[in-house]
Amino acid sequence: MGLNLTTGELEGKLGSQLRDVRLRRNLSQLAIASAAGVALGSLRSLESGSGATVATLVRVVQALDLLDWLSSLQPEVTISPMQMIKAKQPRQRARRTEEPVNGDKL
Repeated sequence: MGLNLTTGELEGKLGSQLRDVRLRRNLSQLAIASAAGVALGSLRSLESGSGATVATLVRVVQALDLLDWLSSLQPEVTISPMQMIKAKQPRQRARRTEEPVNGDKL
């Protein structure tokens, strides 16, 4: 998915992906709507990209057994942002000394 797409375009792509999965599994809209516990019109709106609730999206994703797909939207945090801020930055250069070391000149 491109970064410069509008919300409507992203909704369309998302709905298209869900429709493709449903069709590859040879499932009807009625069967998925029933399994997801959503109205048929809600599923049609989701698949067409014309707007749906997050609850409808989650239920359809669960009905299609795509929870791994949904979890990819939020990667696991390995380090908190506060820890990153507090972490000491590694030194980039050695500090210049006032006195020569081992008889070297500055």
